[in-house]
Amino acid sequence: MAERRSKRPKITRGEDDYLPGNIIEIELHNFMTFNDLKCKPGSRLNLVIGPNGSGKSSLVCAIALGLAGDPQLLGRASSIGAYVKRGEESGYIKISLRGDTEEEQITIMRKIDTRNKSEWLFNGKVIPKKDVIDIVRRFNIQVNNLTQFLPQDRVSEFAKLTPVQLLEETEKAVGDPQLPVQHSALVLKSREVKKLEKAVEQNGEMLNRLKALNSEREKAVERVRQRQELLAKVESMKKKLPWLKYDMQKVRYMEAKEQEKDAKKKLDEAAKTLNDIREPIEKQKQEKATLDAKCKKISGLLNENSKKRMGLLEKENRLGAQARGKYNEMEELRRQEESRQQRILKAKEDLAAAELELASMPLYEHPKDEIERLGSQILELEFSASQKRLVKSEKEKLLSQKKGVLRQCVDRLKDMENKNNKLLQALQNSGAEKIFEAYHWLQEHRHELKKDVYGPVLLEVNVSNQIHAGYLEGHVPYYIWKSFITQDPDDRDFLVKNLRSFDVPVLNYVQIKDHQKVPFQISEEMRTLGISSRLDQVFDSPDAVKEVLTSQFALEHSYIGSRETDQRADEVSKLGILDFWTPENHYRWSVSRYGGHVSAIVEPVARSRLLVCSTDTGEIERLRSRKKELEEIIDDLEESFKSLQIELRLLEDEGAKLHKQREDIINTVQHEKRKRREMESRVSQRKRKLESMENEDDLDTVMKKLIDEAAISNIQRCQCVIEIKNLLIEAVSYKRTFAEKHMTSIEFDAKIRELEVGIKQHERFAMQASLHFENCKKEVEDHRQQLAAAKRHAESIAVITPVLGKAFIEMPDTIEDLEAAIQDNISQANSILFLNHNVLEEYEECQRKIEAISAKLEVDEKELRMYSAEIDALKEQNSGKMIGSAKLINGLYFFEDEESKNKEAQGFSSISTQENWLTTLRNLVAQINGTFSRNFQEMAVAGEVSLDEHDIDFDKFGILIKVKFRQAGELQVLSAHHQSGGERSVATILYLVSLQDLTNCPFRVVDEINQGMDPINERKMFQQLVRAASQPNTPQCFLLTPKLLPDLEYSEACSILNIMNGPWIEQPSKVWSNGDCWGTVVDLLGKSRC
Repeated sequence: MAERRSKRPKITRGEDDYLPGNIIEIELHNFMTFNDLKCKPGSRLNLVIGPNGSGKSSLVCAIALGLAGDPQLLGRASSIGAYVKRGEESGYIKISLRGDTEEEQITIMRKIDTRNKSEWLFNGKVIPKKDVIDIVRRFNIQVNNLTQFLPQDRVSEFAKLTPVQLLEETEKAVGDPQLPVQHSALVLKSREVKKLEKAVEQNGEMLNRLKALNSEREKAVERVRQRQELLAKVESMKKKLPWLKYDMQKVRYMEAKEQEKDAKKKLDEAAKTLNDIREPIEKQKQEKATLDAKCKKISGLLNENSKKRMGLLEKENRLGAQARGKYNEMEELRRQEESRQQRILKAKEDLAAAELELASMPLYEHPKDEIERLGSQILELEFSASQKRLVKSEKEKLLSQKKGVLRQCVDRLKDMENKNNKLLQALQNSGAEKIFEAYHWLQEHRHELKKDVYGPVLLEVNVSNQIHAGYLEGHVPYYIWKSFITQDPDDRDFLVKNLRSFDVPVLNYVQIKDHQKVPFQISEEMRTLGISSRLDQVFDSPDAVKEVLTSQFALEHSYIGSRETDQRADEVSKLGILDFWTPENHYRWSVSRYGGHVSAIVEPVARSRLLVCSTDTGEIERLRSRKKELEEIIDDLEESFKSLQIELRLLEDEGAKLHKQREDIINTVQHEKRKRREMESRVSQRKRKLESMENEDDLDTVMKKLIDEAAISNIQRCQCVIEIKNLLIEAVSYKRTFAEKHMTSIEFDAKIRELEVGIKQHERFAMQASLHFENCKKEVEDHRQQLAAAKRHAESIAVITPVLGKAFIEMPDTIEDLEAAIQDNISQANSILFLNHNVLEEYEECQRKIEAISAKLEVDEKELRMYSAEIDALKEQNSGKMIGSAKLINGLYFFEDEESKNKEAQGFSSISTQENWLTTLRNLVAQINGTFSRNFQEMAVAGEVSLDEHDIDFDKFGILIKVKFRQAGELQVLSAHHQSGGERSVATILYLVSLQDLTNCPFRVVDEINQGMDPINERKMFQQLVRAASQPNTPQCFLLTPKLLPDLEYSEACSILNIMNGPWIEQPSKVWSNGDCWGTVVDLLGKSRC
């Protein structure tokens, strides 16, 4: 028989017989049942024995928690604080592991406390938990794998493992570490494949349905497309229509352009002819202009000569007048000399008469006292008038202020009354058709009433908050808003009699004496629930109106809350509040009179329709009384103002009289002063005249002087006459030359007029040609603008592309033919009828779905093939992957660091590259089955382990354990339904033993697995464990049990760890640890008890 191949890499033990990762020492302090514990397990099989409750399972918990395990995996408490010994605050777990060498020792300490806090130490240094997890993972310690770590509280869980779970745990515990990774990848890929297969199937079915549906629509779609083609052709023709109009406009533009060219040509010819005729005329005109200029120059010289002669004549006349004046003066002097003596005598007489008159004038006394008296009276009157003016200004200012206040009051009153009209209109719109008549009747007959009457009630109620207005309007019935309220029975009868025809209710209010209202108070519970007010507190109205509303409709029992109140409505009812409002709802509770049952009604809050523009009638009355008061004040002020004006006018008149008197006196004084000054001036003048007459020159001297002056003037006159003669000779010469030039100019005028008679007709022709050209030019511009507008319009409809140009060529070339063709195509399109107008859209939408689904189907099929290939690749994937730090190359593991090289030296064997995942798994299960079957045969029973395969459903792959404990029976799957507890324990421990040779883990823990076994099976199981522990590569094993059978076979690989607990155990434990015999321990124990 061929030698069985090695199941796992061979690891060489050190001289201390420990493997890397074995537990060398366990130390506990204040952990579960232990105060202090120090334990040094052996390197092979450790039998941990002790009575129930002595602390065996505490040791298992310490190993799990000390090696980064979570409390949940132990099946006991879920928090770490629960593992601290009762009555203590903290404790710790210290576990020492064998390193890769004998000298390397790894110490992991976990400090715990009752506050569920943990602190991790590695060789005395604080480290995070993830570093501890890395250390544990380095040695492939899996405290959460039931095949490696099976505590007492989870033994039943191992038996409950499903085949799928058992396979997962086995993959983690034995074989290639990549096996569970590959298995998970295969599971994910298989799920993706199933999802894709389902999607492909569904999309295929959907694709077939859509294709069949579209095939049914094709005929209708063809008709629709035919109709659309016709309509599209119509649209194309419509696009050509503006271009045809553009072409027509272009032809017109070109014709106008030609007409413009012809007109320009004619205008140029007429201009040339006109210029040819005008040329000699212009030449004659130029010569005439030259003659005219010369005539003008000669005329200027004549004018200048005339001016000089006139100047000389004026000078001669002036000199003649001067000479004659001198002669006349000399004659006058001769006459004056005769009368001078007489004039002197006369002057002396006039002077004496003036002096006599001045001396006889009486002296005038100045009335100074009278003027001062009048001045003081004027000042007094002006002061009084200024005081009156000041009072008048103040009165006028006050009157203006009062009138302004009155205007504001009147405006406010109008606004309020307008609001009343709005409210009355709202009542009328809501059904009270004659409310205006009733209201006006009441206003007209108020003087006949004994007491105040209020109404309609809507006008008397003023609500400032619109939300509260909605509450109040929803709570009070409609009829009350159009009602009138009286305070006297006679007034009520009077109104009922007269308002009956207006269909308005009349209510009478009777005041209750000694009725005291309970003030509204909000309790702390109400405030907590959001209640802020009561319905009778949210509006203002006269007391009678408020009492009627409150008493009739229980407003004092209806409360107002917030949105929070809405959410806690049930709590509000517990406070005894049976009616309250929130912004959204109105809540009412009613209690049955018979059974005492409570029912609730919740209604939504409606918006206010009547109270939206409510007014305060009390404010209206106050405004009216204020208006009346202001009018009276203004009347008094106006009367006072008029009296002040009269008084001020009297003062001003009296002041004017005094001013007149004073001015008269001042004028009289000034007149007297002026008369005296005039008389004094007359005397002075006569004195000066007399002196002047007496001081006149001698007659002969004066006469001689005058004769000389006259001779000089005559000489100058003679010179002027000579100059005039010369100028006259020059003027005659100029006249002759001017006459010659002027006659020549007249001849030129005659010639020019003769030539101009023939040119006028040519000018008319040229003018007509010019006007025609301008008209043509304007017409061309108009056609150009119309052409540009036609082009813009055509381009806005369609821009001509090569494709569209070809289509235009095939269409009619005239507008009439094109319009007829458009109409024909529209008629043909309208003749095509179909039932479903959306069939084309549905067909195209369906076609798009077909294309999308086809593309998706193609992608899904491609992905399906890809995933299938990936699954095959993963199934057939070799083990050429990293294991720890090793990489498989050519069948051997190579390591990249010194540490890995050491591991290689310790016996890592090569792994065949031909083993795929499934083959590897099958071989692994076959090896487990061989060991498991052989172990069961040695116990005189039968068992097997098989791989439960499910094609590509890798999530359903599992390991089936089948056993039988009777020769006559058949192999049954291990379960609670087919085997007893002891039988399951035997199968479990044998399965774990079967994994032992394949497991690459440093130790395994099994807690009380032998409980429930019969002695025969327990003894056979123990032999299997001992034999397995004696193998070279067997990992360290901890088997916890409360008892062992007698006469069991032990080997050197077995270590017995006795756990004893109690108050007298400390001294015996020290003796036992020192290696003394059991008798010494017993004697010591007896002495300690004594």
